Amino acid sequence: MLLEADTLVYDNDADTVTAVGGVQIDYGGNKLVAQRVTYDRKSGRLIASGNVALEDGTGTKVFSEKIDITDDFANGFVNALRIETADKTYFAAESAERKDGFLTTFNNGVYTACAPCEENPAKPPIWRIKAQKIVWNGKAKTVRFENSRFEFFGQPLAFLPAFEVADPTVKRKTGFLIPGVAYKSDLGVGFNIPFYIALAPTYDLTLHGRYYTKQGFLGMAEWRQRFDNGQYNLKIAGISQKDPDQFGFNTVDGGTVGDPKKLRGMVGTKGDFAINPRWSFGWDILAQSDKNFAYTYGIPGHSSFVQQSQVYLTGLNDRNYFDMRGMRFQVQEKFLDGNSSARSEKQPWVLPSVDYAYTPDAPVFGGELNFDVNARVINRDRFDGSSAVPAVRGVEATNSRLTASAEWKRSMITDAGLVITPMFDVRGDVGQGSTTSGSVGAINTMAHNLSGLEYSQDGSRYGTVASEVRSAYNRFMASAGLELRWPVLFSSTSSSHILEPMAQLFARPDEPYGGTLGIANEDAQSFVFDASSLFERDKFSGYDRIEGGTRANIGFRYAGSYENGWTTNALFGQSYHLAGTNSFSEPDLVNAGAYSGLETETSDFVALAGFASPAGLSASVSGRFDEQTAELRRAELKAGYAASLFSINAKYTFIQAQPLYGFADDRREVSLGASTRFNENWKVFGSGTYDFESSVLVRNSVGFSYDDECFSYAMTYAETRDRDTREATQKVGFNISFRTIGDFGSDTSSFGSN
Repeated sequence: MLLEADTLVYDNDADTVTAVGGVQIDYGGNKLVAQRVTYDRKSGRLIASGNVALEDGTGTKVFSEKIDITDDFANGFVNALRIETADKTYFAAESAERKDGFLTTFNNGVYTACAPCEENPAKPPIWRIKAQKIVWNGKAKTVRFENSRFEFFGQPLAFLPAFEVADPTVKRKTGFLIPGVAYKSDLGVGFNIPFYIALAPTYDLTLHGRYYTKQGFLGMAEWRQRFDNGQYNLKIAGISQKDPDQFGFNTVDGGTVGDPKKLRGMVGTKGDFAINPRWSFGWDILAQSDKNFAYTYGIPGHSSFVQQSQVYLTGLNDRNYFDMRGMRFQVQEKFLDGNSSARSEKQPWVLPSVDYAYTPDAPVFGGELNFDVNARVINRDRFDGSSAVPAVRGVEATNSRLTASAEWKRSMITDAGLVITPMFDVRGDVGQGSTTSGSVGAINTMAHNLSGLEYSQDGSRYGTVASEVRSAYNRFMASAGLELRWPVLFSSTSSSHILEPMAQLFARPDEPYGGTLGIANEDAQSFVFDASSLFERDKFSGYDRIEGGTRANIGFRYAGSYENGWTTNALFGQSYHLAGTNSFSEPDLVNAGAYSGLETETSDFVALAGFASPAGLSASVSGRFDEQTAELRRAELKAGYAASLFSINAKYTFIQAQPLYGFADDRREVSLGASTRFNENWKVFGSGTYDFESSVLVRNSVGFSYDDECFSYAMTYAETRDRDTREATQKVGFNISFRTIGDFGSDTSSFGSN
């Protein structure tokens, strides 16, 4: 024991020792501060008085005018005390008694996790629990309240005869969690009661019982386990639906067909493990009775509209990168029109996809050398397409491809500041595929429909396209390129500007098998030509298509910075097909180049401009314009402002019709989102998306929230509408969170996020 005091008084007759004035005692991790402490040798008790403060080894602090405790600090009695724990929770009581070093009983006590108001300590906290008796069991890690009432802003809300919660220091303890409630128009009002089972320090089980007023009882269980090098979970859910027809339907021959199936469910698991500092392994797998089960019922972790199940192995070391994964895609749509099976599997299996990249540390002939390898095997169960719209997204087949490429480039700067970068690239592909009668029929239909349809925007047409299904192929492509950049700096006392004219030339042979519909295009379907892709050597988004022919890209880039913190940027340019066959005018199974702006010899103009300010204001506009008429083909406008109390962002998108690419009509859409804080704690927010072509407010939401160090509340209302049927789905959500007590409502942990 370490004792400090101004004066020590020994009373041999009473067998006491009294420390007076600035007393400080440190014993066994316990610290006691008081004006006066008397130690009774006979009873072994310490009686402290005068601004007493006691702190134990856990960081819990006790404040009182008088404390009577044993000399080992295990037992004691206190009048008119308040306690502050290390987790910033607070107890107060008329009196308290401590036994056996872990059991504390508060008489006429108060508990809260809200810090006292500094300006007015007597002001009631946002919430508190008053109880005739509070029993804090430090060994069992529980706090029990007897004859208690819950107060909110000083007003009583509920009377609770008895209830028990976990010790504020406990992160994991078996017991019921706070219930949840949510509303979704398809499902009705949902109630969720979770029960948590802490089986061991490294694994646990959570059981959920949900009841939906329109669909009945849904049960769910989640197992979680942690290891030194990673973790995994397993989730199971199932329901016997009261109203199966509400789950999904299809229209066949103009009628509505109900689905009689009642039993539905899912199994999902996720895992991630670090094999060593360079390698990691993991998975995200979902199996379900219906393609939209997890999305409809908002199963946490599996409720994305596009669910990607995968198993992966990834390695990263210095400038080496390896990634191998098997993938399965599921679009969790509610129903499909015009199809006899609402749950037909159209999305592919990818078994596997492999990527490898390596860049040697040492320069090669003074430049940088890069190696890339990509391989993939894809299997699709059935043909996905429509004779009405000649855009086949995939065919019933199994096909594989192996691609290897090497690129070398070196930048040299002349005395005049011109940056000259020669580039060389070689690439080889080996492909193989199996076809079925369905895939052959789909390709033949595609070829027939393409033979007489308008394709490019200048009025030219496809020629006759011969259908050819290849079971094996190999391709080789070599290209030589030269890039010239001449950055010029303009500066003044208050700003600096860099204008950089730029030109590229790539010479290469025609694309092997260009215009052949029998070679699948699986990973180069999402193709957009804009300012960001103007100076790409190969503008296709994936490996299945190769850009061929000789092409030049010309434009300029601009960047400016100002003394007041503002920045500006811009880009403008055009691409020119100089020789050979233009790959973007050649059809494939998805018409990736159709209406792209690159299908003509002289491309559309692409441009981008933007600015940003230190005050949080930023905006950008980008577009693609017809090379002859300057007609707008594609545009995107973004603007935003972010400050401490207010933020807003807006986005407008326009895409001209692309019939052969699967979009028969123009697309125009605007999105707006904003939030504002009235003060430090209150916030209001909302968002909306409007489709101009279908005149539908596709989705909108509004909400408000309050949050501080001990309490948070959020309320949201959201609607989504189908662009064609205008059918609306509503969702109401709210969440109340009391720190250390728990959450109540429809937060994402209990009801998903969709």
